[in-house]
Amino acid sequence: MYQILWADDEIDLLQPYIIYLEEKGYHVIGVNNGQDAIESCRTESIDIVFLDEQMPGLSGLETLEEIKALHPELPVVMITKSEEERIMEQAIGAKIADYLIKPVNPSQILLCLKKHIHQREIVEQHTNRSYQEDFSDIRYMINTAQTADEWMAIMRTLTKWELELQEVDSSAMKETLHMQRQEANAAFTKFIEKNYESWFGDSTNRPLLSPDIFKKVIFPMLDKGDKVFLVVIDNFRYDQWKTIQPLVSEFFNVTEDRMCMSILPTATQYARNAIFSGLMPLQIQEMYPDLWVEEIDEDGKNLSEKDLLQTQLDRYRKHYGFNYYKVLESDFCEKITKQFKGLQTPLNVVVLNFIDMMSHARTDSKMMRELCNDEAAYRSLTLSWFKHSPTYAMLQRIAQLGYKMVLTTDHGTMRVQNPILIQADKNTNTNLRYKVGKALNCQSKNVWEITKPKNIGLPCPNISSSYMFCTGDDFFGYPNNFNYYAQVYRDTFQHGGISMEEMLIPLITMEPK
Repeated sequence: MYQILWADDEIDLLQPYIIYLEEKGYHVIGVNNGQDAIESCRTESIDIVFLDEQMPGLSGLETLEEIKALHPELPVVMITKSEEERIMEQAIGAKIADYLIKPVNPSQILLCLKKHIHQREIVEQHTNRSYQEDFSDIRYMINTAQTADEWMAIMRTLTKWELELQEVDSSAMKETLHMQRQEANAAFTKFIEKNYESWFGDSTNRPLLSPDIFKKVIFPMLDKGDKVFLVVIDNFRYDQWKTIQPLVSEFFNVTEDRMCMSILPTATQYARNAIFSGLMPLQIQEMYPDLWVEEIDEDGKNLSEKDLLQTQLDRYRKHYGFNYYKVLESDFCEKITKQFKGLQTPLNVVVLNFIDMMSHARTDSKMMRELCNDEAAYRSLTLSWFKHSPTYAMLQRIAQLGYKMVLTTDHGTMRVQNPILIQADKNTNTNLRYKVGKALNCQSKNVWEITKPKNIGLPCPNISSSYMFCTGDDFFGYPNNFNYYAQVYRDTFQHGGISMEEMLIPLITMEPK
């Protein structure tokens, strides 16, 4: 039974209210002065306090201060005859839960109780009921999706429910949603296997892919005279974007909450180079061999992004000046933000690597695994980073300068669970979600093998090389150390394969407020 403390110097006159609340199932402790109210908070388990502002002896505000010192999180509703702004501000500053003006009616009191002590259970019931009502519709969407736009709509819907259900205590609903996402990923894989290759034979009918971002989004904005910042956050999932969106919306209007599709492999070497070059990896290798790094090479795989962007500007005869910044450390982010003063360059590109570092740190560090042991915790860590990082200040500065901003990523990540056995030669790449090499052998039915890489715009290191992509939440392990791989990499966030989380990525256009 919930226990209410009501402090009012005319408590005897409030007996009808007390009887009404007790009939509703509450227990009410009535006192007529501030000192007794404080003592009750010391000795009783109180769920909410109704506190008269004007009492003899200790005033309501003085009593409020003492109660908050004892129980900072205890909701206190101030009730007063006065409508003075000064008193309201003092009460709000002291962190009251609500403010009611006398005379109050029973429905106002009941509403306060629902709002401040029943809110969680009411929200939980509503959320569970709403998801149950949507469940069949989502399943229908999954079973009938035929286009990339429809899959993006499914991704938005599932992400919406993930974010809502993480706020309630309903393990059954969360498990149901998890199974529905697995079902969606299985169907999404079939969609990719059926359609992906055709997108490179007829580029007019394909969804917006990594190589199309500048041509179809950035260049049209520049041609209209807009000043643009492109911010690329490595390894940035759509659900992570939705987590930080409320903070970004403080100084930007989100004009297009849309997505694009990362190319395969969903790895930085391929997808990010495709963004900056406007080309598929095979085209980069053929047209600019000095700017392409093979899998077996030890050089960094993304050292030529600025040069690749220049080639794209040249090919499309775009004579816009641009600045390029790759941010690996917070200190450098603060430094370049200071350099933005008086910035007039029409195009500016910022690549942020923190999410990528966080993802890898989680794989390597036991402490990081504890901090983000599932998707909800991973999103929470992302939000904490963004809120307290120089990146937040940098985006505010971009808005102040009047630049439009496009925020995207090269690919997302998938939390992997199931190791599958693969056999490959020593020159095969090390990524856990895709392999490229000769004589790849995997008996799992949950891989997609491409024996003719050129058909999907990928280089072929050797004449007999093929690509294998993990689907769902699988990851590759080798026979000689299979148990090691299973133990170390299970439940880590990886990329390179086929999943909605890796391929369906945010592409957000924003205007400064």
